[in-house]
Amino acid sequence: MEETRDYLAKIGMPKGDLYDLPTSQKRFEDGGQYRFEVPGIQSPAPMKALLEQLDEYGIQIHRVTQTKGIWTLLDKEIEQMLEYADKWKVDLILACGPRATTDTSASVASPEGMRMGYRLRGQDQIVRGVEDIKRGARLGVRNFMVYDEGLMWLLGKMRNDGFIPADCKFKISAHTGDSNPCSAKLYQELGANSINPVRDIQLQMLAAIRSAIDVPIDLHTENPKSSGGFIRHYEVPEFIRVAAPVYLKTGGSVAATHSYDTTEKEARQRAKQVALVKRVIDEYYPSAIVSPQLKK
Repeated sequence: MEETRDYLAKIGMPKGDLYDLPTSQKRFEDGGQYRFEVPGIQSPAPMKALLEQLDEYGIQIHRVTQTKGIWTLLDKEIEQMLEYADKWKVDLILACGPRATTDTSASVASPEGMRMGYRLRGQDQIVRGVEDIKRGARLGVRNFMVYDEGLMWLLGKMRNDGFIPADCKFKISAHTGDSNPCSAKLYQELGANSINPVRDIQLQMLAAIRSAIDVPIDLHTENPKSSGGFIRHYEVPEFIRVAAPVYLKTGGSVAATHSYDTTEKEARQRAKQVALVKRVIDEYYPSAIVSPQLKK
């Protein structure tokens, strides 16, 4: 084992999980250690309700993420969500649409087939995934969530070659199953701009991932029942200290499943979850630096 660990160190990777939980010195470009993201906002009305409720709490978030897929939205809905993103100065992330769970194959619903997650089956689905991204970009979207490493590789090349806008950014979903420094490093090299490890990642594993990559890490502070239902609010100060820069994905416990259609009432409940997480940060890590409001 020591030979393997020594080789990992030689190529700049951690020898193992970092149980000493070193403090990350990495930051967002604005100097912040953390930002807030609210996922599962699938349409304009819940997005507006969320942002208005956050205004009442006096909390600024940085990302709103739609998870059902670009193909589930009308052009006018995307345009409205972009207007809200501009008004409230948040990044809007739209998810790539085609995925295994909506494909014609029933295998993904089987105990073994579900291991493929949301990955794309066949090259035609890759083409359709690119078309979803192109449509979003044409309407003005510049932030996208990707579920397939092959699609990420292709999108990285397309961005470099000018086939899609150079300012497009890509977020890797937790549904890819990323959970170790080597896979995180791979996604970074493919062109990912932020990476979401599995929802139950432990702190020593998270510290090792941070030591291997420079892009932001997206972390679930809580989860729907369908993915465990666990709430990690009290771990958030350590998330920030160990893994900065991080996006804190908050509000998931309000939903029953991933891609859940959040209502306006539930969007306001998600806003409350952000306030609850902010309280924990303020009490237990008051020196943590939150990024200022994004410039639009």
